[in-house]
Amino acid sequence: MNSGKHPRHYGREAVFQALYSVHISHENEAKILDDIQSRYDFDDDIKQYVTNLFLKTIENKKFIVETISKYLENWEWSRVALLDQLILQLATAELFYIDDVPPKVTIAEAIEIAQQYSTSDSSAFVNGILDTIYKEQKQIDDS
Repeated sequence: MNSGKHPRHYGREAVFQALYSVHISHENEAKILDDIQSRYDFDDDIKQYVTNLFLKTIENKKFIVETISKYLENWEWSRVALLDQLILQLATAELFYIDDVPPKVTIAEAIEIAQQYSTSDSSAFVNGILDTIYKEQKQIDDS
């Protein structure tokens, strides 16, 4: 994990993998989280971050999907590629529930994960949705 990337980047990738595992295997979420945590050599801070982001994403999935779906112009959630759904879910959870990460970092990280794991069009799609969610939420918070 010494490629110069922030340890939380690897934490986000771990959460992404855990969410994928939950979706594919329907295995117990606690077991999946333990398995993911054991695959990485995270320090205690990153382990806590991974646990928090994973649980917030799972616990708030209904709200997160409804929020994302509001911004899918001429598109339905069920038609969004699974990997893009998972990236959008974890990033939206981070935007709403993880206070110590600047929104621009969350969005940039989601774009990077999309570039690495999904299609060539995914990064622009993920960027557009997350940027719109962030801007609207900022307007609500500022008013």
